[in-house]
Amino acid sequence: MSTESTPSQFQDTQQLLSEDGFRVSNIWYHGTASGLLESIQQQGLKGAGDAELMSRQQHLLKTIGHSSIGSDDPVFLTQSKELAYFWAQQKTHSRNLAFQQNEAPVVIAVTLADEEQSSVRPDAGGAALVLEPGNAYITFLKALYEAHGHTLEDANPLAMPRDYFLNKLGLAYRQAPIAADALTVL
Repeated sequence: MSTESTPSQFQDTQQLLSEDGFRVSNIWYHGTASGLLESIQQQGLKGAGDAELMSRQQHLLKTIGHSSIGSDDPVFLTQSKELAYFWAQQKTHSRNLAFQQNEAPVVIAVTLADEEQSSVRPDAGGAALVLEPGNAYITFLKALYEAHGHTLEDANPLAMPRDYFLNKLGLAYRQAPIAADALTVL
């Protein structure tokens, strides 16, 4: 995905990005696919909330001899609509391949109460993305930085503080579900 393919209503990097990374507020964003929207609007956001895709993947693993594994995935968040749109495209692509549908990317704004803000954590699991040569997200992120006059320096993610993953890479999560009344579809 190129930075030019992000719809203009989601292009917020100019307002959020500085040499220190992405600014954080009490509004977060989550990218998903349209096929999940009805469930999300009814039940809110839950980790590993794509039960349909998870079931399909577990069935596939069983057919090749792996036992089923549960998932305690958190709800993944970012402070940027533009980054959430990237992840929405990824989820949409996966679901369209798996189910031969014509789903579309969806970005959801998540407004957390002040007392819930501390439950959002930097996603240090992003180290795997940085370590993967040619990772699509890191390539996209570097292009965003460059398009806005900044540089995302190569760094050893294993030596970086946890805030690096939030501030520089826009990767966060919340372990607890997020209620539907905290969500706004953009």
